[in-house]
Amino acid sequence: MANRPCCTDDYGPFINWSLVALRLAVGIAMLTHGTPKLIKLFYGDFGFPDPIGIGPELSLVLATLAEFFCSILIIVGYRSRFAAIPLIITMLVALLIVHGNDSVFEHWNILLYLFAYAILLHLGGGKYTLTYYFFEKKKKKISAIQ
Repeated sequence: MANRPCCTDDYGPFINWSLVALRLAVGIAMLTHGTPKLIKLFYGDFGFPDPIGIGPELSLVLATLAEFFCSILIIVGYRSRFAAIPLIITMLVALLIVHGNDSVFEHWNILLYLFAYAILLHLGGGKYTLTYYFFEKKKKKISAIQ
């Protein structure tokens, strides 16, 4: 299994469709958070919290990269594991630093995103992804020829 980036074959035939549903659900839902941040960037409105001390401008850029662009990568299934990492970091910052004084259960949606991205990090996007189509399919054809 170490040589296969798509480990979902071990879980049965329906896991890939489940991962499509998960990718679409969390990707589209997170776009509703990332799109307003992208609009703020376009209009030059950098009024944004600075939770980790890097400045509000860079904080906004990093949050936008994670919430908008990484969500698009997850939706289409291109390098889903790598796209999940910035989103996990963003959710941890939101949960532990931005909302650190609040009860964890007040921000259950952050926990749901965090667990969904952790699943994607562990399993990858599945077979029905651009990554699988462009890279894994070609590897199988090459190994079949040899």
